[in-house]
Amino acid sequence: MILSELKYESGKLVGGYNNRTLYVNLTTNEIKLKPVTEGMKEKFIGGKGFDLWLMWNSLPKEKIVKWNDPENEICIASGPLSGTNFIPGSGKSIVTTVSPLTGAIIDSNVGGYFGPFLKFSGFDAIEIQGKAEKEVIISVDGEENVIRIETAENVPEYAHELTQLLTAKYAPEDTPADKYRVSVVSSGLGAKHTNWGMLNFSWYLRPREWASYKQAGRGGIGTVFKDKNIAALVCLSPKKPERDVGSINKDVARDSGREHNTEIIANDDKQNQMRKIGTGHLPIIMNEYDLLPTENYRYGAHPNWTEEQGEYPYSWDVWKKIMTDERGLSGCWTGCTIACSHFSPNHTLLTGPLKGQIVPIDGPEYETIAGCGSNWGVWEPKWILEVNFYCDTYGLDTISVGTGIAFVMECYEAGILNKEITGGLDLSFGQAENAMEVVHQMARGEGFGVIVGKGIKQMKKIFAEEHGGDPQFLQDIGMEHKGLEVSEYMTKESIAQQGGYGFALKGPQHDEAWLIFEDMVRKSIPTFEDKANALCWFPFFRTWFGLNGLCKLPWNDVQPPDNKDNPIKDEKGELYRARIPKHVQFYANYATGITGIPTTPEDIVKRSEVVYNFQRIFNVRLGHGLREDDSNFPYRGMGPVTKLEYESRLERYDGQLKELLGVDPEGKTTEEKMKILRDYRESQYTKLQNIVYEKRGWNQKGCPTIEKVKALGIDFEDILKTIEPHQ
Repeated sequence: MILSELKYESGKLVGGYNNRTLYVNLTTNEIKLKPVTEGMKEKFIGGKGFDLWLMWNSLPKEKIVKWNDPENEICIASGPLSGTNFIPGSGKSIVTTVSPLTGAIIDSNVGGYFGPFLKFSGFDAIEIQGKAEKEVIISVDGEENVIRIETAENVPEYAHELTQLLTAKYAPEDTPADKYRVSVVSSGLGAKHTNWGMLNFSWYLRPREWASYKQAGRGGIGTVFKDKNIAALVCLSPKKPERDVGSINKDVARDSGREHNTEIIANDDKQNQMRKIGTGHLPIIMNEYDLLPTENYRYGAHPNWTEEQGEYPYSWDVWKKIMTDERGLSGCWTGCTIACSHFSPNHTLLTGPLKGQIVPIDGPEYETIAGCGSNWGVWEPKWILEVNFYCDTYGLDTISVGTGIAFVMECYEAGILNKEITGGLDLSFGQAENAMEVVHQMARGEGFGVIVGKGIKQMKKIFAEEHGGDPQFLQDIGMEHKGLEVSEYMTKESIAQQGGYGFALKGPQHDEAWLIFEDMVRKSIPTFEDKANALCWFPFFRTWFGLNGLCKLPWNDVQPPDNKDNPIKDEKGELYRARIPKHVQFYANYATGITGIPTTPEDIVKRSEVVYNFQRIFNVRLGHGLREDDSNFPYRGMGPVTKLEYESRLERYDGQLKELLGVDPEGKTTEEKMKILRDYRESQYTKLQNIVYEKRGWNQKGCPTIEKVKALGIDFEDILKTIEPHQ
């Protein structure tokens, strides 16, 4: 049944913009169009910037909006550079909402065709507010130019079935070409019963005859989606979705795109082989550098494996065999030469309600392999495929599931939990099948899975108050910060990545400041000052991708071979090589050619800094975003919490006491040495925090200063009113 509909006029893309957004209110069934102003484009660019600006103006200012308030919004936007077929990685959408885990703004950068199709259908963003009384489907028909809210009747509960059904239903004809024009956003049963819900964004692959997924995973966005009673969001693109985005000077952008794509094709096979195995190339590299989270981040590598013992369980060759699909490469947007979206065509399910079925699986990605593999002490790929499939169809974020259950496993081994508490499940490390039962319980909303699905922050409180756990120990080993579970990188030896996680606006997610590779593998930021500088420049540049609808992988994961010949620093002493200057110039050319706005590499950082500070201020408005939120990073992410950890790296840690502190470890107990090392590492974190705040133009409360806001040109009355109490 159609509850509401709005017919609209076709628009015209100019410089990457439609110059209008779409607003849907599920409480009132109102649908309306909003204009995009020149000031909005100048200050907030698109993507995450548009999302934040729409939310800033629509959420009531007289109250702190909670995640499950009807006034909370889900906003989805791409950006002016999104939707081209000559820029690698140009199919991204950025989703924002108030997170059930953090209470602050969460944003998630996701592939799939929805963002470009929404853009080709006439809108730069969609803004969804209110709550439906019953489950609904929101559809945008870019061919007939009509938006509808309709009841979701007799739709499947599993996301993989729902997506295939709606792809066929909303395609004008039952042909691969028409199904290709449909993109579905969905979640699943797990999002109804946990705080870890995510969103699947689909695209139909004609060679596979299957709608594949990418995920907007972090922070419980899918939980908000389900709380609003949305079964799905569907977009049907116009008949020719790969048309130009209204480029002002297409040749400038296309020439750089041609060179960029040629470089990726030539070099990826030598560097990463993402075109063959995606981000699955990372586990063995992380293992080699002792950076792969293992058994709740206690260790950084497989405890026993050596090359002499044979093939590494998560090696490149292993994933090549699993992901072999004769139907060819696929990117999550047309024309992307990274093509990292891989596919395992025939996994036989081992557990759960669909046990025995043979299913295709999208991925797995590195984060799933590390989070639900090594971090659980599980070294068999079949279990990675199992959890990958069920998390997708249940609408669960594999990073939070991986890190959250790893925390549970250590609590079980420490004696804080037992079978009586877990409902008879042995949840020690390596127990993959029992961990899967917890995942199924989360989807059913029953058993111990209900507790786990609340997230680590709440589990710490429950395990202390109800099961006698030591609160300090739980804080130390519970790898969450600001309420968000930490993504899958070992940070004990990388203070740059500690700061990248700890000072991140939304919580410890690598997309904002993925400095682990520069710090620990490439070693391009050796000094403390270098690391502090990187924590300013790097997040600003990464923000720019989220403003323009781009993927970061083509920027710094496949590098031009001559990048190694660049100086590490420029004449100002700031990072140069790590920025991949040739690629940064490509991105400046893309922006210049498509939008018509002359853009230099320096402009990229300046424009991003505006939105980065604006998001920080939005968090302050929501009661977060100050120093106390950035502090108290779990010590497991800084150094050894237990004797077991310290003694497993005895030579390393004793050496650090000597070299860094001038302390002779001889004659001291492990506990004494751990205390000395902890005091030092925590003081270093605080020192870094102070320096980064100053460099970012924030005061020592962690709030952007009035001077900074004025310099950025966002000294609007309501922004100044938000930050003045914190000056």
